[in-house]
Amino acid sequence: MTTVRAIEIRTIGLPLVGPFRTSFGVETEKVCVVVRLVTDDAEGWGECVAGIDPGYSEEFNEGAWLVIRGFLAPALFSAGDVTVDDLDRVLGGVRGHPMAKATVIDAFLDAELRAQGRSLAEHLGADKDRVACGVSIGITPTTEQLLDQVAGYLADGYRRIKLKIEPGLDVERVSAVRAAHPDIALSVDANAAYTLDDVDVFRALDEFDLLMVEQPLHPDDLVQHAKLQRQIRTDLCLDESIRSAADAEAAIELGACRIVNIKQGRVGGVPEARRIHDVARAAGVPVWCGGMLETGIGRATNLALAALPGFTLPGDTSASARYFTDDITEPFVVDPDGTMKVPTGPGIGVVPRPERLKATTLRLETLTP
Repeated sequence: MTTVRAIEIRTIGLPLVGPFRTSFGVETEKVCVVVRLVTDDAEGWGECVAGIDPGYSEEFNEGAWLVIRGFLAPALFSAGDVTVDDLDRVLGGVRGHPMAKATVIDAFLDAELRAQGRSLAEHLGADKDRVACGVSIGITPTTEQLLDQVAGYLADGYRRIKLKIEPGLDVERVSAVRAAHPDIALSVDANAAYTLDDVDVFRALDEFDLLMVEQPLHPDDLVQHAKLQRQIRTDLCLDESIRSAADAEAAIELGACRIVNIKQGRVGGVPEARRIHDVARAAGVPVWCGGMLETGIGRATNLALAALPGFTLPGDTSASARYFTDDITEPFVVDPDGTMKVPTGPGIGVVPRPERLKATTLRLETLTP
């Protein structure tokens, strides 16, 4: 049993090594909310994957801060001695806000496991000590720049290349990459930029032997995704549409996808991500671990999750240097064979470096009962 004694909320900011463009905007820095949760026996860390504005999701940094400060933290303080299995009930008075909830749930679980001396991977039942790594490449100004980036990441050892696409910057770009690299594992991610009227685009993409087309339509359009899947050969993968195990079950039952991207920070934290994994595995649907440009805190959490048996496809678990010149934790590295080591220390197995955390902190508040 664990009693929460304090919750430290901070906003941190790190410049990206280069602009990251998707169909919904361009990011040049990573600004996120990080929680340090203190108990009688340990401390735990959680990272919120919400962004500066509600472009990708209805959640955003300022809103997550207010929800944690005004509702989630007081609920945890009032709960007394609890375990991570109690948190759905403890936080159940707050409807929605899965990114904010994930931040405190992951921090709580990290603290609980550190007190027990157990790793997150062990707690989850991981069956791998290394995970295969893929990389996500944003929309580039030119095809030539895209080809240069693809070649560079393949030289680094990445086992799967994912291209961000949007209307007008799709078939020609994918064709060029496939022509240059006929045998690589290649996928595309639309971030919901298309409609069912664009079916001809996806029929054209069928010709490039893609591993998957990720989230082509609006997140709420499960029926439309099912209609699109019936009209094309390439497997559809859902990301933004999957916010819970119930969503995953519905999407699979409807035939809206054949692959699921699990982002634990977006679905309410590690426990719900594990439930989605279990639903998909029972249905024979492969899953992989998506990324949200996380710092080392979120990356360590994702690695433990990606070590579960149902994660059979390379995820977006890229090296720290893919996004940051200097991460807040010790950097994660992709080895030449395209894999990354799963942390084995207690909890998530890493902690922020104090001097780096201080240098990147934009705002800080400590909450107590």
